[in-house]
Amino acid sequence: MGGFSIWHWLVVLAIVLLVFGTKRLTSGAKDLGKAVNEFKKGMRDEDKPAGQLGDQSRQDGSKSENEQRSDSNAPR
Repeated sequence: MGGFSIWHWLVVLAIVLLVFGTKRLTSGAKDLGKAVNEFKKGMRDEDKPAGQLGDQSRQDGSKSENEQRSDSNAPR
């Protein structure tokens, strides 16, 4: 890698642009950026204890528990 000059990398970039096209490369870069952001967000949420999560996540958890209770009481 250290042996390549800037001109070599520019030629490689030009070939990649010709093969894949700019639209495909930009959409791929956007998707990669979204995936990295979601990963970072998941890592931040995972570090927080359950008591510090937002109200929405607590409401979702209690809603699913209530649904499970009502299902277990239903006649079969």
